[in-house]
Parts: sequence; C-alpha cells; structure tokens
Amino acid sequence: MFRRTKSEPAPTTDPAEEQGKTTGKGRPTPTRKEAEAAAKARAKAPRSRKERAAVQRKQRMESSQKIREAMKTGDERYYMPRDKGPVRRFVRDFVDTRFSFLEIVIPVMLVTLVMQYSGIPALMNAGSFTLVGMFFLIILDIFFLRFRLGRELKRRFADSGESTRGTTWYAVSRSMQLRFMRLPKPQVRIGQALAERYR
Repeated sequence: MFRRTKSEPAPTTDPAEEQGKTTGKGRPTPTRKEAEAAAKARAKAPRSRKERAAVQRKQRMESSQKIREAMKTGDERYYMPRDKGPVRRFVRDFVDTRFSFLEIVIPVMLVTLVMQYSGIPALMNAGSFTLVGMFFLIILDIFFLRFRLGRELKRRFADSGESTRGTTWYAVSRSMQLRFMRLPKPQVRIGQALAERYR
C-alpha cells in the first residue's frame, strides 16, 4: 500500500535533434553579398517622418525631370496619359506641320488692346477691325483644321480600333500655343510630309 511506485523513465531525445529545434534557422544562410545589400537597404531606409518626406520629394523631382526631358526628346514612356498613343502623336504632328492663325492670337490681341487704349481714333478703329478680322480667320482656321484632321484620322485609324475622341480639342489647344512653347516639343517641321502609318 505504501510501497514506492517505480517512476517511468523520462523520454530521451537526441542532443543533435534538440539543438536543431532550438537553434535551427529554417532558411539558408544568406551570402555575404546579400547580407551587405540588406544592410545598405536598412541604412538607407528613412527612419523619421522628415526623412520620408525628403525621400518622396526627391522621387517627385526625379520623376518631373524625366517627364520634362521626355517632352523634349519625344520619349512617350514618360508622357502624361493624355499625350500617349499613336493617335495623339499623329494629331501633334499634324498640327505642327501647318501654320495656324491660332498661334498669333495672343500677340495680335495684345497689339489691338494697345491700339484701342492709345486714344488715337484711327488706331482705335484699326484695332477694332483687326480684332474682328482675326476672329473670323480663327473660326475658319478651326473649321478647316477639324475637317482635314477628321479626314486624316479616318483614313489612318479607321481600322485600327484606336479611339479618336477628344482629338479636336487636343488639336485646337495645341494650335493656340506658340510653336516654341508647345509640350511635347514638335518633332516635325512646318510643311513636312507625315508618315502613312502611326503605330
């Protein structure tokens, strides 16, 4: 009744197996190159809010620089979405190969304003007639631009499946800019023949 009971022996484990369970990493040891790259990445990672803001600001500046450079060189990878695609490229080239009265709207308006505020009746009348004449020329120019552009777009892109929506306003707004101020920069000369296919 009060005899000692024989205790069961504790299960024994292999020391190597035990050590593997406690100290095993479960992943391959990184190479020296990988360890150095990870250390550099940790060192470069922004630690404070100010550092994060500085990194984001630098990234925005680099992105803007790439976009500005692309606008000059014609690299469409960095264009804004509204400027991408063969249709928009054709519209830009179509506008850039022709002289448009819309280009000289702003200079003419400035001249006519000076003439009208000069106080000299002859200059005031000449300024008014010039402004009205310029207005009619602009209307005609927009009409012919839209007509010819629509015909060329239909001829080149009718079977391509490319959308031509918004091309009229895109062409008119580009025509109103002075040539050296246009972005993306013109890639063709005035009067230059355009390619038959834009892809």
